[in-house]
Amino acid sequence: MRTLLISTYELGHQPLHAASASGALLQAGHEVRCLDLSVEMWDDASVTWADAVAISVPMHTATRLAERAAQRIRQDNPDTPIAFYGLYAGMEHHPEGSKLADAHIAGAYEHGLVEWLGRLGSREDTPGPRVDLARRSSVLPARHLLPDISRYAHMALGDDESPVGYTEASRGCVHTCRHCPVPIVYDGRIRIIEPEVVLADIDQLVTAGARHITFADPDFLNGVRHSERVVRAMHARHPHLTFDVTTKVEHILEHANVWEDFAAAGCLFVVSAFESVNDEILRRLDKGHTAAESARAIWQLRRHGIEIRPSWMPFTPWTTPADVLAIMEFVGDHDLIANVDPVQFTIRLLLPQGSLLLDLPEMVPHLRGYDEERLTYQWRAGDPRSDVLQEELAGIVERGIAEESSDAELFERLWMAVRAAAPEAPAGSPPRLASRPLPVRPRLTEPWFCCAEPTDMQFGPLEEIPA
Repeated sequence: MRTLLISTYELGHQPLHAASASGALLQAGHEVRCLDLSVEMWDDASVTWADAVAISVPMHTATRLAERAAQRIRQDNPDTPIAFYGLYAGMEHHPEGSKLADAHIAGAYEHGLVEWLGRLGSREDTPGPRVDLARRSSVLPARHLLPDISRYAHMALGDDESPVGYTEASRGCVHTCRHCPVPIVYDGRIRIIEPEVVLADIDQLVTAGARHITFADPDFLNGVRHSERVVRAMHARHPHLTFDVTTKVEHILEHANVWEDFAAAGCLFVVSAFESVNDEILRRLDKGHTAAESARAIWQLRRHGIEIRPSWMPFTPWTTPADVLAIMEFVGDHDLIANVDPVQFTIRLLLPQGSLLLDLPEMVPHLRGYDEERLTYQWRAGDPRSDVLQEELAGIVERGIAEESSDAELFERLWMAVRAAAPEAPAGSPPRLASRPLPVRPRLTEPWFCCAEPTDMQFGPLEEIPA
């Protein structure tokens, strides 16, 4: 069966989920084409060619874009079957139903997509599995159908930029942080990708030109022994390859013994969801760490020459402007300004259907109903100044990016705005950064944030569909 796989956004990387689905469908004998709307324009000819279309929805941003893509297909090719697959396909985004997709397949979506196409071919009407968490053999991603990795995010160290390969060693997460979408689907479970498949994918990424690997796992140290084996084998095969991983603060501290070996194997930085430095907010999110432990995690990694790139969620229903100022002061005090993309200071909590936060009594007074277009429950902060501040900071970052302002300049502007919004906080000296360069730290050229609204630029390839 002729199948078109559409990807809309994977954090600026060559889309792993399109590659993984392609591998499974090709192995099952289907004809496959791929369209990545993050670097390619809409292709009417491929949509017309396809007997079925499957759209990847691994995160919120991608799902918002995927729904717009499905609208376009329904408008121009109303009889073409559509499936959504990936993490966000396992959530009930539209409680009263939606006709955008005929199937929603999460978990082991490769197997589910093959079954779905098989039923279409035999004209069976049985719906495909919504969430498949069975333990199944992994399939090598088929990357030859995708744009070259040179068109995607690079690893930057000063003026040196390296092509990045994007792969995963596991899916799911053993933790159930209340604000995270992963436990909605996986409920504290993980599924390991066989080491030989992970390593074979890394081999083909290196052949394609990758000099750095980003592991896409929600938490690379959930299966720490598995991850150690993958890193050792990767380094033995490709000793000049560098890499980065994502993991929780508590794992950075709990598995302190892995970092010396990871550093020797080429680990340049670690992404970790710090979220806040207010311990009460961290408790409500069930993050499993404190602000003091975040500081210890920075030291733990730096003693081995590994930088941390913390992600933040400054705006929650319980946030005050003083809390945002405390985050910025923490960043300054721990020499992290060069490690944090300015957009991180603007991130606002998203509450999809099924969010574990919806069961938290402290959340109820803040809820304002579900927005089906934005796929999130609306909420208002207990301190109204915080909602105003979030919009102000988002505007500062948007204008700064358009003006090509440096991260140092943006940090100063953000700090001044937050300082003005929190006059009750202890007075502190404003940072003076614009006159001196920030230290050179490893980073990806695409900012890391998966739980944000799509930009007008991301909607660009789909602009023919009314908003």
